[in-house]
Amino acid sequence: MRNIIFTGKGGVGKTSVAAATALKAADLGFKTLIMSTDPAHSLGDSLDVKLGPSPVKVAENLWGQEVSVFGDLNLNWDVVREHFAQLMESRGVEGIYAEEMGVLPGMEELFSLSYIKRYNEEQVDYDLLVVDCAPTGETLRLLSLPETFGWFIKFIRNVEKYMVSPVIRPLSKKVKKIDNMVAPKEVYEKVDNLFSSTEGIIELLADGSKSTVRLVMNPEKMVIKESMRALTYLNLYGITVDSITINRVMPDQTQDPYFKKWRNIQQNYIQQINNAFSPIPIGQVPLFDQEVVGLDMLRQVGEKIYGDKNPTEIFFKEDPIDIQKVHDGHYKVRVKLPFMEDMGFEPKILKMGDDLTIRIGDYQKIVALPIFIAGLESTGASFEDGWLTVDFAKEEEKAEA
Repeated sequence: MRNIIFTGKGGVGKTSVAAATALKAADLGFKTLIMSTDPAHSLGDSLDVKLGPSPVKVAENLWGQEVSVFGDLNLNWDVVREHFAQLMESRGVEGIYAEEMGVLPGMEELFSLSYIKRYNEEQVDYDLLVVDCAPTGETLRLLSLPETFGWFIKFIRNVEKYMVSPVIRPLSKKVKKIDNMVAPKEVYEKVDNLFSSTEGIIELLADGSKSTVRLVMNPEKMVIKESMRALTYLNLYGITVDSITINRVMPDQTQDPYFKKWRNIQQNYIQQINNAFSPIPIGQVPLFDQEVVGLDMLRQVGEKIYGDKNPTEIFFKEDPIDIQKVHDGHYKVRVKLPFMEDMGFEPKILKMGDDLTIRIGDYQKIVALPIFIAGLESTGASFEDGWLTVDFAKEEEKAEA
């Protein structure tokens, strides 16, 4: 299955661009599912049909779905929530506060991620999965969740395995207060299911032969800055951005002085976008004289973006994470972070065993190092031409460096 994920700053029209892409692919004969993971769903409004938590047929070869995170929480996490509520009540927390303590921050987004993996693993009868994601900030937070929750879930599983089971559980049968603290088997099953449902999702999204991200932006300063940050963080996670769409571009036919002024401002920003994001392909969609709602208008948008091109193609390929051999015993790990200097962040780099952790601002990525590098020492890091380079060498070369 081919996966195309759309994201952008809130209000730039990413839902319309995502829906237009899905409709264009469906018209070309690809069985396409477009799925909205944005809690503020507008996909059904864009397609002008009523969508639900399960796929609904919209047109020939096209299905739509608006993920219901609350339904998933009730179905897959209810047992865990009840256990947390009991724990909180035993500590004096009551009512709705005790219930809400069972829902960890970011869980709604985590269930949304699980759908992408599920559709790819179940070999469902779709050729293309188009994902209309939440605005950029929420999308980027999604990428860090699997590692964060993976650590948390492994921690509580180890507590259960090495502490609770052999020591406390036999006592819990005799002491009711302790019994309330010990999670039943069903709780750990649900925790394990959540972990397994999202484990490996970042690797799937970072597989450039299957998955790419497409950024949508307007020719505005704040939107461009956010898109720069988005590209940098997506590269940090090894995810390929294969195209950019500039939406709502003023037509050049306008003669009104007010709109001509806005047209000139937009053209200056469009030039900035072309200079900053090249060589990623960049397309434009004009500001239409009517609302982009319904299949007919979405087809016009798709025609402006793709023309005769197949929207399922991968329009740009570049591995954001690269390992180069300088000579025997000396290697370079390179990560493309094109706008890191403009963002004003100093990267924090830590090597522990065979893991290289790179942190920029609020986001971090753990790069698993090959065995032949894991045994080497880091000799320093540099930033040049948009690439962060971390050098690794043998102990004797480290002293020289």
